[in-house]
Amino acid sequence: MSTIAIIDYGMGNLHSIAKAVERVAGNTRVRISADPATILAADRVVFPGVGGIGHTMQELARTGLGDVAREVAGSKPMLCICVGMQALFERSEENGGTPCLGLIGGAVRRFAEGMSGADGQALKVPHMGWNQVRQQEHPLWEGIAQDSRFYFVHSYYTQPADSALVVGRADYGGVFCCALARENLFAVQFHPEKSQHAGLALLGNFSRWDGG
Repeated sequence: MSTIAIIDYGMGNLHSIAKAVERVAGNTRVRISADPATILAADRVVFPGVGGIGHTMQELARTGLGDVAREVAGSKPMLCICVGMQALFERSEENGGTPCLGLIGGAVRRFAEGMSGADGQALKVPHMGWNQVRQQEHPLWEGIAQDSRFYFVHSYYTQPADSALVVGRADYGGVFCCALARENLFAVQFHPEKSQHAGLALLGNFSRWDGG
């Protein structure tokens, strides 16, 4: 039986992610764990996150799970969600500037105040609610219609130095990266566990993905 480990570093809606993965992963054991050995032994790993990047990085350092995430990112299929995606980058503008894991070149930027949509209506920060995602070809999009809607809750967005890594874009006062992929790594800004059919399809694809 294959296993999927969900990294528990004290932040993230872990049980809702676990239940969503269990629903679509078939004959797969899903484990929420803070134990490095358990995480490193899993076939696939989910790196979730909610809240602020400052606290996230503090907890990753305190628990040693930042080093575990680095090791997993270089070795097996890994899905990073929301703040878990932002933590991959070199630096975030949040909290006056926060160094992150440095696995992806680029930075995390805050949405500007005073943005407006195509209809001229003012846009609020955080970006909260459903938004369409424009996909670039990748196995984790299999069976998911182009421009499907996913659920977002965030005030910051990622800006990869290498645009070739971007496999999903959304528009909120301008087009931004909301999904990226590199080898065995796939990261999304939205919450698949809150995104109904499209989100469950993505999680199901991840549960079968070999990282290629």
